[in-house]
Amino acid sequence: MAETHDNMKEYISTTLNKQKQYFHSGATLALPFRKQMLRKLASAMHQYEKALADALWHDLHKSYEEAYLTELSIVYGEIRNHLRHMRRWARPERKCSPLAIMPATSKIVKQPLGNTLIIAPWNYPVQLLLNPLVGAISSGCTAMLKPSPYVPNVSRVLTEMIRATFSEEYIAIVEGNRDVNQMLLAERWDLIFFTGSPALGKMVMEAASKHLTPVVLELGGKSPCIIDKSADLKVAAKRVAWGKALNAGQTCIAPDYLMIHEDVKDKFLKLLVKEWKHLLTKDPQQAQHFVRIVSDKALERLISYLPTSEPLNSATPEPSELLNSEASNSPSGRPIGGTPSHSEASIYHGGHYDRAERYLSPTILTNVSPDAPVMQEEIFGPIFPVLTFKQIEEVTEFVVKRERPLALYYFGKQGDYILHHTISGGTCINDVIMHIVNHDMPFGGVGNSGMGTYHGKESFMTFSHRRSVVSTPTFIDMPFRYMPYKLFKWIKKMV
Repeated sequence: MAETHDNMKEYISTTLNKQKQYFHSGATLALPFRKQMLRKLASAMHQYEKALADALWHDLHKSYEEAYLTELSIVYGEIRNHLRHMRRWARPERKCSPLAIMPATSKIVKQPLGNTLIIAPWNYPVQLLLNPLVGAISSGCTAMLKPSPYVPNVSRVLTEMIRATFSEEYIAIVEGNRDVNQMLLAERWDLIFFTGSPALGKMVMEAASKHLTPVVLELGGKSPCIIDKSADLKVAAKRVAWGKALNAGQTCIAPDYLMIHEDVKDKFLKLLVKEWKHLLTKDPQQAQHFVRIVSDKALERLISYLPTSEPLNSATPEPSELLNSEASNSPSGRPIGGTPSHSEASIYHGGHYDRAERYLSPTILTNVSPDAPVMQEEIFGPIFPVLTFKQIEEVTEFVVKRERPLALYYFGKQGDYILHHTISGGTCINDVIMHIVNHDMPFGGVGNSGMGTYHGKESFMTFSHRRSVVSTPTFIDMPFRYMPYKLFKWIKKMV
């Protein structure tokens, strides 16, 4: 396939037409076919597992262990779940028929939506491309896949794997930058599944609106992590440290910022630093399991959040050590209602970066204004701004005034209060990240953090149309529904 703009556009259009013909032939409808294709996908992943893991290391410095746990194992588990339950999910649902339509029978049948487009991001480039594909295959759809260009090695391996496993009239894959995205979005699909930023999500939704195409938008946002004074601080610090260190914070459901009760903030921050050192050693740059920032541009954006523009090399003492002499007189958090300038923020811990390696150490920023740039957009990196609070009402008021986050994390004993007074895509009480692991629960955002859900049965339903069917026998034909409604007084009692 040629790489010119016109040839790529022609290839997309031609391949989509092939997929439309293939879908309308009914080839994807039989459950045995769907199961066979899921097994082929699992087999291909096993065959390419090393190549995928190596590509993740080259592009993101992601260790095999983390690649397996956060990417490969999740897709393997999703495939097993669909193979185990697909037949039950696909069964027609019998529904009661009201007296007004008796003796008709009612049911809901599940039909595949048809030709689907799946656009994946770079942060979990294997999982977030193939997990939606499992739902497309399971429900009987065709799919065209678009991996991220920001992880070129992963994209190359995925392309090789998909093309070696499936015919393009069934599952196709195209590589390229945003101009290719625009070509794909110009076509008419039966469903678009997009994972990425809210800004790009709006562009996808705008393009889809021209054809009234349904969309699933898995976006992101600033997911708060609330540490109450009733929390088990040691456990909380361990879990939060892991959640922020995972993929170097480049996770759509990573805890984005900390809201700590002022009575426990000093103790918690010390524990958090201790846990980071336990997970990643005193020098995370040398740690095998600490991911790098995806691109130079992304690193520069993260560096811009730091209160100093001068790079800190590995020989520089920790900023927390430099500030120790002032620690007793300096705040280690900014009250939620505080309004300091961006320059007043300080580095409590971390702040080291290395442009050559695209490395940024786990970093805590204190004395942060709620209006600072680091508090305005999803950080998507290993930086933790800290706010403090006195009353839990301050927390809920702060959260509900902002865009609804993809995730919300609370540590303490007032979880029910938080759930009652906030809205988020998902929530963990006394934990982080782990709600994504349960295949029996929907995963997705709300408002600015996305729309639509998937995982497990939700994926099957997302790629399906639930079609209502009423079957009415002809051996009897009740006269009451026909004009001139002679039995109207009886009809009123029935409806």
